[in-house]
Amino acid sequence: MNQYFALFQLPEQFFVDQVKLEDNYRALAAQCHPDRFAAKSAFEQKQAMLMTATINEAYRILSQPLDRAAYLLQQKGINADAPEHTRFPAEFLMQQMQWREDLAEAQQSGDKTALKNLADTIQLSLQQLLSQLNTAFVNNQLEPAAELVRQGRFLTKLQAEISHALP
Repeated sequence: MNQYFALFQLPEQFFVDQVKLEDNYRALAAQCHPDRFAAKSAFEQKQAMLMTATINEAYRILSQPLDRAAYLLQQKGINADAPEHTRFPAEFLMQQMQWREDLAEAQQSGDKTALKNLADTIQLSLQQLLSQLNTAFVNNQLEPAAELVRQGRFLTKLQAEISHALP
């Protein structure tokens, strides 16, 4: 079983029970909290700090769907975020260009309603992409899953740009 999933006692799959992830994170963080090791040896303190760092990194990855997907793919020998993956379907690229134009226009005109509508559209597209990603993992379609991760990275970057543009 995969290290991060095993650490949180979760099945190695794309869909994660968020409540169980949170509960297990809190329990693990409490077990390894540095205050619990203040009176211990320097070695034990260092081990606790290393374990805390591992727990935090594992939680960060498992709690973010695209990071979790990339991690699952990495465990199968596929680097979804490798720089040589630059090809995307034409339809996806055209949609990205349109959304970027919409963003630029809304920013130039200061149209907060247009920005919020675009944010909603991107969020809906990301939700649909995550559903497709879950299906790809369930069906063990790893290359399509990797492509969806890459597309999702574009969507989340666009989301961040829209959030930055909103007050």
